[in-house]
Amino acid sequence: MQQDLSNYRRTYEKKELLEDSTPGNPMELFQTWFYEVEKTGGVEEANAMTVSTIGVDGFPKNRVVLLKKYTHEGFIFYTNYNSEKGKAIAANPNICLSFFWPNLERQVIVKGIAEKVAENLSDGYFESRPDGSKLGALASAQSEVVSGRKELEKELQRLEEEFRGKEIPRPGHWGGYLVKPVSVEFWQGRPNRLHDRIRYTLENELDWKKERLAP
Repeated sequence: MQQDLSNYRRTYEKKELLEDSTPGNPMELFQTWFYEVEKTGGVEEANAMTVSTIGVDGFPKNRVVLLKKYTHEGFIFYTNYNSEKGKAIAANPNICLSFFWPNLERQVIVKGIAEKVAENLSDGYFESRPDGSKLGALASAQSEVVSGRKELEKELQRLEEEFRGKEIPRPGHWGGYLVKPVSVEFWQGRPNRLHDRIRYTLENELDWKKERLAP
């Protein structure tokens, strides 16, 4: 099987990214970009991001998860701590997040260190989820091999009966990660492949160095 994709190309002309229009803190620019992406529309889940880890088998792996919160400290998402990504983070907390927003021809690439959030934060977010999502977290031993979908559906049905009319507790192996950035790169598509790339690098706990990278 072979397919030539060399003619798949387009020109990028929607925006620009110049040093004198960027703030000193990357989280401020991220917030601005995120609002602009939502306002412009055309992206169903602006908070979808790729999480890249180095697995315990030594291979990198990417998967798309949903960003649930961002603060001046960093980026928060939730998952099963016993999953493949959870085990990878436990072994090596240095991970990468990336956002791709084609409606504005933008990417954001974050290198950071992941750490578990406080249990009360995980409790609070878990309580906000629909009951079906809560039960799904209980029913699924994420990343483990199962015999088939019927096994998962049977376990979900059992849990629905067990917790009918009852509060559904957060499982101890499920919770959030805060990714504290050490590097944040903002990529803006430009004509003739001379894209704008501005990288922020953390120099100490508060100060960021800002540099332009060649496209």
